[in-house]
Amino acid sequence: MYYIGIDIGSTASKFVVINNEKNEILYKEVISSGWNSKETGRLIINKLESLGYSRKESHITATGYGRIAVDFADKVITEITAHGKGAHFLGSKDKTVIDIGGQDTKVIVQNEDRVVDFLMNDKCSAGTGKFLEVMANRLGLDLDEFFQMAKNGKDIELSSTCTVFAESEVVSLMGKGTKREDIASGVINSIVSKVSKLAQKKSNPEGYFLTGGFSNNTYIMKSLEEKLASKLYSHPDGRFAGAIGAAIL
Repeated sequence: MYYIGIDIGSTASKFVVINNEKNEILYKEVISSGWNSKETGRLIINKLESLGYSRKESHITATGYGRIAVDFADKVITEITAHGKGAHFLGSKDKTVIDIGGQDTKVIVQNEDRVVDFLMNDKCSAGTGKFLEVMANRLGLDLDEFFQMAKNGKDIELSSTCTVFAESEVVSLMGKGTKREDIASGVINSIVSKVSKLAQKKSNPEGYFLTGGFSNNTYIMKSLEEKLASKLYSHPDGRFAGAIGAAIL
């Protein structure tokens, strides 16, 4: 029996296959979510079956933004539950889990492998992955170029808390001739500041554990650790935490 976890996010979809007997990851992949979650789910199961992971020999659990669209799943669970379980599998133990997603940021408090509390930001808040993508596109950069420019920029403060208004603010700065490096630095600082303020409401002497798409981004990790004034941990498979948690559960 294979245990498959599918995490359909607003930007990227992750899926893993776990061998429950040895509790090991047999396969993992991330793809773009595209515009249709149901279609994305079908692409995922077709890919897995082509690799020999038969639907009939598998138990599938779905989570994420588009989890309801995975109509062939045996079980559907919330992102909070999935990320908590997945983070624990990856070594978070009793640390507070931070997941910077495409549409929202989640802060999850655990007691061993159980979620006991959580916080989420407002969807309009400029502290998500989608906000970063919007700002990078506005500056005519891909994400790698955006982060490289941010490293060479001087931080400027963005006052807006809504993505729409923040984008207008960035356009205004561009019109004034502000360097792209400085705007990029300001955008990332805005995200990190909002995430850290949310996370500090659930401060933890054991530190924090980052999951999601930015969990392997050294620039975000360093900036967030400085803002939190606390140790921040992660794992190479951090972005798969939701899918891993779904498969385990």
